[in-house]
Amino acid sequence: MTDKIPGTGGERYVPYAERTGNESIVYFTRDLSPEGLKKLYRRVNGRIAGKVAVKLHTGEQYGPNIIPSAWVKDFMASELPDATIVETNTFYEGDRDTTEKHRETLKVNGWDFCPVDITDAFGTADLLVLGGKWFDHMSVGRELPKYDSLVALTHFKGHTMGGFGGSNKNIGIGCADGKIGKRMIHARNSDDPELAWSVDMEELMERMTESTKATVDFFGKKTCFINVMRNISVSCDCEGCLAEPVVTPDIGILASTDILAVDQACVDLIYALKEEDGAAMRERIESRHGHRQLSYMDELGMGNRKYLLLDTDHEDARIRPADAVANVVPFVEDPKVAERRMKALAALAEAEAAK
Repeated sequence: MTDKIPGTGGERYVPYAERTGNESIVYFTRDLSPEGLKKLYRRVNGRIAGKVAVKLHTGEQYGPNIIPSAWVKDFMASELPDATIVETNTFYEGDRDTTEKHRETLKVNGWDFCPVDITDAFGTADLLVLGGKWFDHMSVGRELPKYDSLVALTHFKGHTMGGFGGSNKNIGIGCADGKIGKRMIHARNSDDPELAWSVDMEELMERMTESTKATVDFFGKKTCFINVMRNISVSCDCEGCLAEPVVTPDIGILASTDILAVDQACVDLIYALKEEDGAAMRERIESRHGHRQLSYMDELGMGNRKYLLLDTDHEDARIRPADAVANVVPFVEDPKVAERRMKALAALAEAEAAK
């Protein structure tokens, strides 16, 4: 184990020209729909076989920004009819910190169309962290190692502590179990409630990334990563209806077999947006030193920061991030979603007033 000193530079965006190494392939579509999910999944699913786990963020109750469950239902019925959604309980108190509450939230948010395995409901398992600075193992849900393949289906958005939430955060935090693994990441494994959320900036990015590495290494080549750039709030889906209003335009869907390349490409698309469109997300990433997620994945050999961005809407033409976001339009919240969010906020206010 090396000296436990966090790296630096997490506040700085590294332009493409300054990156080194090989180029991976990242597929892109502007088609934000179940058909778009299917199209990109078919480009990256070559090694997916056996018992398949689909890891996604199922969200707090009535969360307005999660990937629509109807999309995932359609996608899984077509492409992964025998797969299981996998989740873990949360470290924070909320709608998903116990298995009982988590099950109810899954029903509320429409995730009752297929099996959902709350993998830490009955215990934990340890996965090795090879070459880690902070960990030599990570505690995950007991059931996770029973799967053969992992499909990370990620809602790309901001994050209050991580800066942004892509595939790295979806796996690193989302596969760590709620009571041990997440405490290892967020509280340096301390039981002291004063230290519950004491890890931030570069150290948090590195701990999260080492957790991801444990899971990605376990599944090896039987993984793929799909990031949905829709309803991009600066807040994570763990904030539910209290998430900051979306001001970033919808962009599209990206997919790769390289976790670093797909997260890096999403960040590059954010930085390619016009100033007024991308300012909120750029500030969120930089102020939390979120770029350290990417540089540390690179240091750990988890993928490539350079990539070929292929436009599946135009016969796999190679495009630049600026081309991908050239025709984005201002975000407009779906009226039905807005109504549901307002009702949920009213219910929360009523419950708070009743205390």
